[in-house]
Amino acid sequence: MYLPDAMIPALLRLTHAHRPFRSAQGAEDAIRERALRPAAYGPPARVRPDVSITVDRDGATPVYTVSPTSGGSSGHVIYAHGGGWINTIRSQHWALIFQIAAEAQITVTVPIWRLLPYGDAREANALMLRLHTALQRSGHPVHLAGDSAGGQIALSAALALRDAGIAGIRTVLIAPALDLTISNPRIPDVLPTDPWLGVDGCRVLAEKWAGDLPLTDPVVSPLFGDLHDLGPLLLASGTRDILNPDAHLLVEKARAAGVDVTFLEREGAVHDFPLLPTRVGAAARARIVAALREET
Repeated sequence: MYLPDAMIPALLRLTHAHRPFRSAQGAEDAIRERALRPAAYGPPARVRPDVSITVDRDGATPVYTVSPTSGGSSGHVIYAHGGGWINTIRSQHWALIFQIAAEAQITVTVPIWRLLPYGDAREANALMLRLHTALQRSGHPVHLAGDSAGGQIALSAALALRDAGIAGIRTVLIAPALDLTISNPRIPDVLPTDPWLGVDGCRVLAEKWAGDLPLTDPVVSPLFGDLHDLGPLLLASGTRDILNPDAHLLVEKARAAGVDVTFLEREGAVHDFPLLPTRVGAAARARIVAALREET
């Protein structure tokens, strides 16, 4: 069953999803709350029958592997979940991950990277690179994907891997955070229409996530990186999302660098719309699955 798109902004406000992002105090409160009461991150007890799940560890970090149960797997994708660097993986992420594994016939690796106040961009980047290096030994393609904060992690990892000599990685980005300076001059125009994200809280979270790196370091803000020799990008973004203006900049910069970019922009859609239980979200999920399937 799908929800009408028009209901989503009201639901976001009703659940106070915007609270950590709208004010500096909201962000600080959310960091303290998440440290005091960590949320459960494990997959749901009931999963679709066409996938299997195992879990391992990278040091103290849980790393899940979701595989198709029939037809074999022809590749890998590392999925970095979103959540504003303070929220862990949720049921919507798991549902998309299961769909990717089953319908794209691909194995999905899901690291539960450390959130604020303990994790930072440098640590997440190193984790993604270790996982990619290990999966490469299979001899199959290894792609990257992520949404929101996880989109930042995924694209920053693609840049670092390219710099390490691994070019041409396919990357799927869902409403990614691209420039953590949050300085795009078009953001104030979008802000009144965005029911989820805000500027003041996001700036606090961004500064803490950067750790000892400048906000303009590509490990923190991948929009500042050199995009040459990246593999194909699929980018999904809604126009009621303050991250949408930077999505346009990424598309322009990537195409100028010769990167093959597919831009799924949805007029009137909110942040992370492909993860939502709407017809528009379902259509975007199908495009994501198709993009990963065609490259494996």
